[in-house]
Amino acid sequence: MHLRVDCQPQRGSAEAEPSVIWFGSRRVPVLCVVDRWWGPTRRWWKVQTGEGAYVLRLEQDTGEWTLAAVVRT
Repeated sequence: MHLRVDCQPQRGSAEAEPSVIWFGSRRVPVLCVVDRWWGPTRRWWKVQTGEGAYVLRLEQDTGEWTLAAVVRT
C-alpha cells in the first residue's frame, strides 16, 4: 500500500523518524517508534499509533514509503 509519511528529527539525533502516517487524507499520528532496522537500500520502522502497530518501509533510492505490515496482537 502506497502512503505518505511525515518525519521529524529525534531528540539527540540527526536522523528523522516517522511522526505521522497519511492513509489518503486520513492522518494517523505515530505515538512511538517501537523498533527500527535497515538494509542496503531500505529502512523499516515498527511504529505504535492509536489504531495499533504498523511496519513502514522506506525505499531509500526513491523515497517511496509502503506499509509492510499491520501488527495485530
